[in-house]
Amino acid sequence: MDYFDVLAFGAHPDDVEIGMAGTIAKLTKLGYKVAICDLTEAELSSNGDTTTRRKEAEKADEVLGVKKRFNLSLPDRGLYLHEGAIKEVVQLIRMTKPSIVFSPYEIDRHPDHGNCTKIIEEAVFSAGIRKYSSSSNYEAHKVKNVFQYMINGFHKPDFIVDISETINDKQLALEAYESQFTPGESGVVTPLTNDYVNSVIAREKMIGKEVGISYGEGFMSKKPLLLNADWLL
Repeated sequence: MDYFDVLAFGAHPDDVEIGMAGTIAKLTKLGYKVAICDLTEAELSSNGDTTTRRKEAEKADEVLGVKKRFNLSLPDRGLYLHEGAIKEVVQLIRMTKPSIVFSPYEIDRHPDHGNCTKIIEEAVFSAGIRKYSSSSNYEAHKVKNVFQYMINGFHKPDFIVDISETINDKQLALEAYESQFTPGESGVVTPLTNDYVNSVIAREKMIGKEVGISYGEGFMSKKPLLLNADWLL
């Protein structure tokens, strides 16, 4: 199994793209290895089906330069903090050995997003404990940093990544999920079908303006960020 610099978790296919597609595109263009893991197949989504969603995710991966995508097939709307889900994530972290893990910001209108992050936080901690047993023989692995990205809503970030050069990649990755954002006449009206992609792009523009750039993605950190002196200038 390949090791990855970054492992980004989402509750559903498209969560990671909504929150940090621009950052992922930037990282892969710089040569970093990025993997995405969806905890569920989003089988309860109002529009589309799991087969369509899987193909859309593959298309988004191509746009962003993501070489590997995992899906743990946990139940949609059944993401709760229990040992089975934690062990599934522990196994993946130990198998892929990422330096950085991303998950959704815990404050979100969709309960699955916050519950996803609770599972990830527990799993990141347990993955580093040598005597913690998962369903595999992979060695313990300590993740260096864990950050959270925004899906729904607008929150004050702890830091911002400049995605001015990859905002078009982000839009293309989101547009890959046609069943969710442009379902057509036969689709069900949801918050995602009401000009959602443009709303996300507008949010990233507002975040960027906070630090004098065209577009930015905001992230949260539960521990202080260490900066070297030359980064302050």
